[in-house]
Amino acid sequence: MSTPPTFGRSAEVEISQSDQRLGGRLPLLDPSQFAPAARELYERLAPMLPPWPDSDGFQTKTSDGRLIGPFNPMLCSPGVSAGFVDFIEAEARSTSLDNRVRQAVTLAVGAVWNSPYELYAHSAEARKAGLPDEVIEALVTGGIPAQLSDTEKLAARFAQQLTAEHRVDAALYAAAERAYGQRGLVDLTLLVGYFHTTCALLNAFDIPAPQPSHPTTKTTE
Repeated sequence: MSTPPTFGRSAEVEISQSDQRLGGRLPLLDPSQFAPAARELYERLAPMLPPWPDSDGFQTKTSDGRLIGPFNPMLCSPGVSAGFVDFIEAEARSTSLDNRVRQAVTLAVGAVWNSPYELYAHSAEARKAGLPDEVIEALVTGGIPAQLSDTEKLAARFAQQLTAEHRVDAALYAAAERAYGQRGLVDLTLLVGYFHTTCALLNAFDIPAPQPSHPTTKTTE
């Protein structure tokens, strides 16, 4: 059995209060104190995360290398989380959905969950995918913006309804199936599930977004 990651006071040495709040209900784990399984997961996650700071990225770690967002709780259970990372990599590698659709879906899910870090991070990702700021702002606040294409609107509505109501009505399903086909709808549904897990990690542990750097970033106190 692997040794669990270090928690408690020793994991919080020499970290500012402003950084520590980014862990929500969990301490931000110190990379220098990782057990082997957590170290392996940390090193696997590192190249997947965007550089920070840059002009259009989002923060995924503190200045001393502690991961924030959903990545810190993942390190608390590295064996299970490694399987989730397998799924994340497979989704990104093999999905039939283009990145604009993926980001519209992700923001639609995050808006229903009202998950500040998810909305913060994927507002930046949506901007890089080419979604205009007014479209991002509408998605973040739970809307389906008119500027999206018809197929993008269908994907966002599908994700929003499945997340909020735990089912999709027959008319919406039929329209989405015509637009995306069976494989596309499976890929879309798997993407929704991916971000249900992500938002659950963020909300269960009350993980905030960093201070907003853009007006479309939504935070909660």
